[in-house]
Amino acid sequence: MRALLSVSNKAGVIDFARGLREMGADLYSTGGTHKAIADAGIEVHSISELTGFPEILDGRVKTLHPSVHGGILARRDLPEHMAAIEKAGIATIDLVVVNLYPFVQTVTKSGVSLEDAIENIDIGGPTMIRSAAKNYESVTVVVDPEDYVWILQRMREGKLDGASRMKLAQKAYQHTASYDTAIARYLGDELFPEHMTLALEKAYGLRYGENPRQKACFYTLQDVKAKDKGLGALVHLSGPEISYNNLLDFDSAVGTLSEYSRPTVAILKHTNPCGLASRDSLVEAYVLALSGDPAAAFGGVVACNRTIDLPVAEEINKTHYDAVIAPDYSADAVALLSQKKSLRLVKAPFPQAGEEVLEFRNVRGGFVVQTRDSVASDELTPKQASKRPPTRAELDDLLFAWRAVKAIKSNAIALAKDSVLVGMGAGQPSRVESVSIALKKAGDRARGAVLASDAFFPFTDGPELALDAEVTAIIQPGGSVRDDDVVAAVDRHGATMVFTGMRHFKH
Repeated sequence: MRALLSVSNKAGVIDFARGLREMGADLYSTGGTHKAIADAGIEVHSISELTGFPEILDGRVKTLHPSVHGGILARRDLPEHMAAIEKAGIATIDLVVVNLYPFVQTVTKSGVSLEDAIENIDIGGPTMIRSAAKNYESVTVVVDPEDYVWILQRMREGKLDGASRMKLAQKAYQHTASYDTAIARYLGDELFPEHMTLALEKAYGLRYGENPRQKACFYTLQDVKAKDKGLGALVHLSGPEISYNNLLDFDSAVGTLSEYSRPTVAILKHTNPCGLASRDSLVEAYVLALSGDPAAAFGGVVACNRTIDLPVAEEINKTHYDAVIAPDYSADAVALLSQKKSLRLVKAPFPQAGEEVLEFRNVRGGFVVQTRDSVASDELTPKQASKRPPTRAELDDLLFAWRAVKAIKSNAIALAKDSVLVGMGAGQPSRVESVSIALKKAGDRARGAVLASDAFFPFTDGPELALDAEVTAIIQPGGSVRDDDVVAAVDRHGATMVFTGMRHFKH
């Protein structure tokens, strides 16, 4: 048996090479891999001994040779193939162990040049992998160091069969596909190119999906241009395994809090913030967020955009939650919260909004793709539409509510007072119904509150319902053919209304 080893990631390769030699395999290798194996005292031949040709062009050409690819690709079941390589003096190669130049690791470093990136595009490696995978009936291809142990074991037992080699071949093609996807993404500059491939890596399996009958798994998107690693950087500190629904809530939490620079706490239920508050003190923000809807908060997810310390943890500990997510925790906060065995405790980065990131959503037969929604800077200086301008306090609350309503499912209504979400209506087919629900949730707190609507009011009924409840200020995109009627209703109540010129639908 002849084996060719050429790896960038040398983890485990020495033990694998040693195991192959113990079974009598002749080893051939290149460059740094050859040196590592030889330095370990294992007999190994250079690739030049196989090809009869030296490595040239600073190592760019070393395995691109008929003696390599003829030995890999020859079909053992075709006499004409075997006769052809025998005539050419080519020996068969039975095992190809290759992993590729660290392109992704290189180009994601700060300050990397285009020249460095290009030099880390592997040519010979993918070619050998694809050759070996194509001829998997006779050749074993290995791209993952995690597979070394079980492959050696099966080889010793004589059980490395065609089914195993096919599985390895599939993994090899996926490996090169992901590699090529990273290169194409790095070299491309179009937001929506004519052809787009995605490289996904399995992070972990999930117990089930939205419901127990549904199978589920979490895959992370491997994107060399995305600085925001999102939930791929999530660290599970304690509690039960992360669920499918948890991940959806965590994503909504990060999206919600990314709009706020002050210490802010969100409490989410079914991806909607049912509690939200900003304060200079995180513990005060939590208490006020909980006051927004204590009943809905039960069993929900708490999200904080600052490190959770012991005082905050003590407050969180008083209520039953499914999960808590924050950028970090103090040691004593972890010690306290981890005592609840049913509480998932995770930490993840909370990036600021504004980075242009693509969002993918599966529909039957394809994907719809869009850039991530965020509040633009000009929305934070909304246009006065009513006769009365907002007071400074009203404007602060309007902007707080405007950031909040972006995170709520359409038709979305948010009521806020003193940087606290006091009522919300979500997901209703009728906007006036969302207003009604938000007012019911707010109760007496609607008096003196402000209202945000994620899209314009098509009729005066929604605003009039809020104004009758003594809401004093409204922020909305504007743009309805009935804007004049809506503004007139606001003026009749002596309230104020501002237009942002931008809607924030969340379907």
